Amino acid sequence: MKPRLARPDEAAALWRIRNLAIRDGCQSVYPAEVITAWTPDALPPGYFEAIRGNPFFVIDDPEYGAAATGFLDLKTGSVEAIFTLPSCNGKGYASAIMTAIIDEARQRGYRKITLAATPNASGFYLRHGFSTVREALYPSALAKADLPCVEMTLAL
Repeated sequence: MKPRLARPDEAAALWRIRNLAIRDGCQSVYPAEVITAWTPDALPPGYFEAIRGNPFFVIDDPEYGAAATGFLDLKTGSVEAIFTLPSCNGKGYASAIMTAIIDEARQRGYRKITLAATPNASGFYLRHGFSTVREALYPSALAKADLPCVEMTLAL
């Protein structure tokens, strides 16, 4: 299970992974109407640019194809969008992507990386060496809401 770089022509499949992961994993954290607004089926235009302009990783599952995603935002030094298909949870895919992102950041000379985790995902990042900076509100244009999050950092 080795992460590979995503291709722009996979954008719709990768967006679907994101949406399914949020709809499944965030049910206990955010109201249903917020999740619905945050996970539209239509791809936002900036998503293609995220794939083209950043090290955007994918893991393929033998049964499901593309099953997990995540990327390092090169402008902000932030880990973005680590998502796994709910049917593939527990297979180590998100951890493999996290390792690839950390390795990529080190190779590019970053001294630290940051992220804003949903409260249900913060434990995952703690297990990967991140430290909590503070609880905050993340302004989501898609959700049209300020989403509670946990700001985190990892020294490299």
